[in-house]
Amino acid sequence: MADQSTYNIIKKRIEQSERGTVFFPDSFADTGTSDAVRSALVRLCENDVLVRVAQGIYCYPKVDVKWGGGVIMPSVEEIAAAIASRDKARIAPTGSYAMYRLGLSTQIPANVVFITDGSPRRVTIGKGRGILFKRTSEMRTFAYRSSLMAIIVTALREIGEGNVTESQLAILKGHLKDVSDEDLSHDIALAPLWVRKQLTAL
Repeated sequence: MADQSTYNIIKKRIEQSERGTVFFPDSFADTGTSDAVRSALVRLCENDVLVRVAQGIYCYPKVDVKWGGGVIMPSVEEIAAAIASRDKARIAPTGSYAMYRLGLSTQIPANVVFITDGSPRRVTIGKGRGILFKRTSEMRTFAYRSSLMAIIVTALREIGEGNVTESQLAILKGHLKDVSDEDLSHDIALAPLWVRKQLTAL
């Protein structure tokens, strides 16, 4: 009965949550023993209430009602953000993923790398795909007020000084419009000198 009670409590809590919410077994630590929670999560997946995203990571999926596309899985960024929130850590996308996010590259990296001030780890999501959290001591990355500005600077650093094309600059100019003047004046001071010059010229 204890297991059934845990199942019912977890099911109710999930169904009262917003679609797209990511859960971990720890999210339900107050509902029963770890075995009861694990058993409930397995049953909830079998009953199509939850979707298992990765080992120990579950999602109350969004459903494409408009086009009938079925279950919409959470994005890599949503999963990474949920892990960071659970661990009370900060994260920022790096390199090729930052470029993809901004539309500077069409290449989706199989392994998306985030730097973090939390624990380093790798999370496997499906076949050959994963999220890698790399611990950094460069806290300046987390000092940006605008997360968009942090991604812009990261992408430019990935491209490298002297390698930025006119088309890439045009895309970045479009993104800069979404950064407030206040955030821009604060954040640009954190960027490398060549990046600063590149952005102020836009």
